[in-house]
Amino acid sequence: MKRGLWIGLAVVGVVFIVLLLIAGSYISAKNQMVAKDESVKSAWSQVDIVLQRRADLIPNLVETVKGYAKQEQTVFGDIANARAGLLNARDPQAKIEANGRLDSAFGRLLALSENYPDLKSNQNFMRLQDELAGTENRISVERRRYNETLQDYNTFIQQFPNSIWAGIAGFHRNPAYFQASEGSKAVPTVKFNQ
Repeated sequence: MKRGLWIGLAVVGVVFIVLLLIAGSYISAKNQMVAKDESVKSAWSQVDIVLQRRADLIPNLVETVKGYAKQEQTVFGDIANARAGLLNARDPQAKIEANGRLDSAFGRLLALSENYPDLKSNQNFMRLQDELAGTENRISVERRRYNETLQDYNTFIQQFPNSIWAGIAGFHRNPAYFQASEGSKAVPTVKFNQ
């Protein structure tokens, strides 16, 4: 009888240890997923801040350009619509798409300065253009950080056994990466007058 009792206790002990290891693995993985998810949200917040800064600078630049280029109303309308789309977007994917539209419209606005030499020498325009260039650099840095943080999160929750625990805990892959806008993918053509 004693031998059977010891075997029964050993089996219960082994099962208890295995369950304890599984529970520990789950708790550890879930805590890491929560931390990585919060890191993604924090990185997105930084992207959102610099996008907002750019959106706030654009009306000043548009007003400066309007004084020189009154006939370019379609460009101004496109920028206003794209900016409104960015400000009204609620989730990262929608903001990323709206940002692409704003990039395209904003590029056309900056190209206008080539047609108006007086505008290029305007101090207010030059100052705003410098501020926007700095903001674009910040956006680039924050986009990169966000993408790296998102990649770390996505990789972690797809690795075994984290993928099991992620499914149980309700964590899912986040596809909202920043990618190059369609306008930046076009290869410029250069033609020299002969």
